[in-house]
Amino acid sequence: MPKEMTCAFCGRPIEPGTGKMYVGERGEILWYCSSKCFKSAIKLKRNPRKLKWARPWILKSLA
Repeated sequence: MPKEMTCAFCGRPIEPGTGKMYVGERGEILWYCSSKCFKSAIKLKRNPRKLKWARPWILKSLA
């Protein structure tokens, strides 16, 4: 059974077979649920604490 991963940016669960895996320069492995999260984190270097849609504690309360 594959492991269920969580997004490194927004905290959402990632279903097996979806998402993006990013390996950093130091060898750390980061999983992202969508290209939106990947671009915000890697390309645009945004802080997830400053974005309303990327706060894991808000997403848990909505579900």
